[in-house]
Amino acid sequence: MFLKVYTTNLGFQSNPVPTSSPIFNPRTLPFKTPKLFESSSSHRNVFVYRSNVVDKQQLVSFNEPENQLIEALIGIQGRGRSASPQQLSDVTRAVQVLEGLEGVPDPTNSSLIEGRWQLMFTTRPGTASPIQRTFVGVDFFSVFQEVYLRTNDPRVSNIVRFSDAIGELKVEAAASIKDGKRILFQFDRAAFSFKFLPFKVPYPVPFRLLGDEAKGWLDTTYLSPSGDLRISRGNKGTTFVLQKKTEPRQRLLSTISTGKGVREAIDEFISSNQNLTGGETELQEGEWQMIWSSQVETDSWLENAGNGLMGIQIIKKNGQIKFLVDILLGIKFSMTGRFVKSGNSNSTYEITMDDAAIIGGQFGYPVEMESKFNLELLYSDDKIRITRGYNNIVFVHLRMDGLKKK
Repeated sequence: MFLKVYTTNLGFQSNPVPTSSPIFNPRTLPFKTPKLFESSSSHRNVFVYRSNVVDKQQLVSFNEPENQLIEALIGIQGRGRSASPQQLSDVTRAVQVLEGLEGVPDPTNSSLIEGRWQLMFTTRPGTASPIQRTFVGVDFFSVFQEVYLRTNDPRVSNIVRFSDAIGELKVEAAASIKDGKRILFQFDRAAFSFKFLPFKVPYPVPFRLLGDEAKGWLDTTYLSPSGDLRISRGNKGTTFVLQKKTEPRQRLLSTISTGKGVREAIDEFISSNQNLTGGETELQEGEWQMIWSSQVETDSWLENAGNGLMGIQIIKKNGQIKFLVDILLGIKFSMTGRFVKSGNSNSTYEITMDDAAIIGGQFGYPVEMESKFNLELLYSDDKIRITRGYNNIVFVHLRMDGLKKK
């Protein structure tokens, strides 16, 4: 339900069009915080968890099929734009399962559909509009949909929040209920609300001249009994996953995507999960992409790569660890080493990296360098891992190769 050139897609569609979307980049913040980001010597007894982590609120908010969808969404960037084929398959399967279950009957007639919903995922058909491409795929922006049908002026609005300091764009549509699943809408106004201006700035869209281009419909194919999860499909075939409440890992990743308050968010995330039952403390095998570190990269990319400040970390069960960094045009930097459990802590590993090379195709050029450091597991599950490594730097990694079948 996106207007051809002008509106923001969040369960609305008209004519979607592709664009670029940033991915998570390592970033740091210039301020100090206590707890997790102090010297590691005071944190040798940090708990390590391995489970589907949810806080007490979330335990009552999502049932098991809903948790399967949320699990599939963890780590997907650009609200679906940068999803791998496997990630898309996992989300599609979880969506189909929920749509086959009985959620809230006649969702458009339920008060649970009312309120502000955050867009977590959307498919990207070739009809997407420029505005949809520009905003929805950008992790730095938060995208919401407001649904208010039980008023004298029923409306469904799409909102792009640029940041707390800048403001937002709100695109509104007059709405009406067609049946228990379908909402009809017609865009009729839009405006920017900037924090630094005492008035709204109209968004120059000739809605009245657009005719049928400003109209559409939105079906709700699943509404959770808790009212916290919704799946909708638009008139152009796009699927949307929206949430009122987000799972703790989703909130942490959202904070990382904005780059603000990350240190405090990590401290709070780990602290809130210290009352959960502990699990394995083993480094899980797989490919892990570094998405954030508490230190800015240095001027030397070689030093950054050798210390794990960039690229992918590959863990194997035989005690082998590899850092792999794409340099340029098919040229990669590879550094292999070993990890062993430290005798001082069941959550700390001793890492030795000593076999480095620059690789291009079938050829490799050896690089003499060695790096030794301790790696402390602060939090770990099947999708996200938080560690303290080289020079006491805290890292957040996302698993890139899917879950291993058990």
